[in-house]
Amino acid sequence: MKNVFSILLLALFCSLNAQNFKAYQFYNKKGKEISTEKLVKELADYDVVFFGENHNNSINHWLQLKVTEALYQKKSGQLMLGAEMFERDNQEQLNKYLDGTFDAKTLKDSARLWNNFSTDYKPLVDFAKAKKLPFIATNVPRRYASQTSKEGLESLNSLMPKDKTYIAQLPIQVTLETPGYQEMKKMMGDHAEEMKVMNFVSAQAIKDATMAESILKNIQSGKTFIHYNGNYHSKEFGGIYWYIKQKNPNLKMAVISVFESEDPELKIPEKEYVPTDFNLILPADMTKTY
Repeated sequence: MKNVFSILLLALFCSLNAQNFKAYQFYNKKGKEISTEKLVKELADYDVVFFGENHNNSINHWLQLKVTEALYQKKSGQLMLGAEMFERDNQEQLNKYLDGTFDAKTLKDSARLWNNFSTDYKPLVDFAKAKKLPFIATNVPRRYASQTSKEGLESLNSLMPKDKTYIAQLPIQVTLETPGYQEMKKMMGDHAEEMKVMNFVSAQAIKDATMAESILKNIQSGKTFIHYNGNYHSKEFGGIYWYIKQKNPNLKMAVISVFESEDPELKIPEKEYVPTDFNLILPADMTKTY
């Protein structure tokens, strides 16, 4: 009897001291936990899904792949993919990889790929390749964003007609009322010159507007377009989301935003939490890949 009591006491002690370590948790916009099964079921009803990411979080990238795979099954293959990490003028190279003309090395040698492509984005591209899905290079070539940051949006008017095809149609509306852009202004400080601030914001806007236009040009009726982008490009329904809304307010779009939490149970963080349709909470102490 004494041994039985000791075992029960030990079991109780262990249960009180055990921690349930979580790698992630999804919440809906009302702050309720949502399972990945329910998440995928709801995403299937949207025309466009923005899956935000912290670029250096492997759990974030793994979830992008797993949700995409599940959504493909749910939608019976009626899916399109696109990403910030590929620039418009590299679409031809990307297509050649997708159709098997290029191998991985040739793609790497001919396109401007991110340094973490092989670990974080190649699995998504390979999934599209295996399932014969379109994968759209949505972003503006970085040289034009850099030019905008230094010389302003007006400098793009002098580009050759072919170069302009890689950019959203000019002129591009830029307003600090767009969610996120006011935050960028604050990042530059109160003493920054107004022109430099607007050029800095405009460089972000040209990316968002171009990605929005790329999605609108390629979206197909009945298919869900899932777009992978840095969290900043769609947080608080700003960025790409905002630009699409200006052109086509009738599209049904969902945003998956990303937040970090110090809580081991991954409860919703108390600070800097502005929810969108779906919200992914990740451990703040998760090892960063770079």
